[in-house]
Amino acid sequence: MGVSTPALPSVEYDDINPGIGTLNKEPKSKGTSKRGIHFNPGDVLFGKLRPYLKNWLFACFEGVAVGDFWVLTSSKIDHGFTYSLIQAPEFQYIANLSSGSKMPRSDWGLVSNARTFIPTNLSEQKSISSVLFGLDTAITLHEEKKHQLERLKSALLQKMFADESGYPVVRFEGFSDEWEQCKLGDVADRVTTKNKGMVSELPLTISAQDGLISQDEFFNKKVASKDLSSYLLLHHGDFAYNKSYSNGYPFGTIKRLEKYPQGVVSSLYIAFKPNSSISSDFMAQYYESNNWHKEIYKCAAEGARNHGLLNIPPSDFFATNLNIPITKSEQLKIGRLLNAVDHTFTLHDQKLSLLKRVKQTLLQKMFI
Repeated sequence: MGVSTPALPSVEYDDINPGIGTLNKEPKSKGTSKRGIHFNPGDVLFGKLRPYLKNWLFACFEGVAVGDFWVLTSSKIDHGFTYSLIQAPEFQYIANLSSGSKMPRSDWGLVSNARTFIPTNLSEQKSISSVLFGLDTAITLHEEKKHQLERLKSALLQKMFADESGYPVVRFEGFSDEWEQCKLGDVADRVTTKNKGMVSELPLTISAQDGLISQDEFFNKKVASKDLSSYLLLHHGDFAYNKSYSNGYPFGTIKRLEKYPQGVVSSLYIAFKPNSSISSDFMAQYYESNNWHKEIYKCAAEGARNHGLLNIPPSDFFATNLNIPITKSEQLKIGRLLNAVDHTFTLHDQKLSLLKRVKQTLLQKMFI
């Protein structure tokens, strides 16, 4: 046991990025006088409480593990191999045969007596851990790039759209005119065409993260067939507004159909398409920002925000105001820049997913 000091920092559950094995804050920035298990550089911390959360850490410094941790060390095998071993499916299976329902904990009796195969050659142990540590480093770097792009996109959405002054904080060189205020109904037409069997039935739903996506993909199962004749027919580039609010999206979400050439959505959504006076890319990015929230708030029925669905009539929705650049060229530049950020983000996300799949495959194949 030990007590944390400025020179002997503590590590707690909340300090660890689950499944990644990195810290989300500087250990020495935390408070002191916390009691826990003393650990040394090279020791492995394994969170035994709710082991499915995957709170593990390879210690690169001396400190105190506060909370439900095992501190694992060995004089017989490479410490890096120990860290790799606890992530392998076989170990995870045993560790998750936990006791307790509300606060399950790994059973040391089971884990400590579970038999496993270990390379007798120390260099092979180190080679295995070196490969997996390399993947961890690459994953961490791509995670950080992903977070940087998220912060960049958030900053651009705040700065590149005009506020109540009529001027954005950041804009492209050569543009200085005040943006004009218009109503959504001036730059977009409502979509009211019903399905009526005109399209093979591809029912869509709106995901705040993924946009307009098929219900089968969103719910990760086959959605039972039903009568879709009353659904609205959308074509590529059309928009739909989901009036339901969720955590982080208090005013619902507005998304453009991009993944499919066409599809159908519930008539509970409000659907529309931009006309020639506005760039579709600009509009899509505008609705990724929070600029439209105040207008929606004005027309949402009192009390509706407390019941999960914003009771907004289509007439009020199309009467909401938005500020847009006078020149189409400025709209296009804004849309292209933000689309480029989105594309780069997608590439990093795909690379990150690939690296995680590679690591998972190696954890399955490199251990017996």
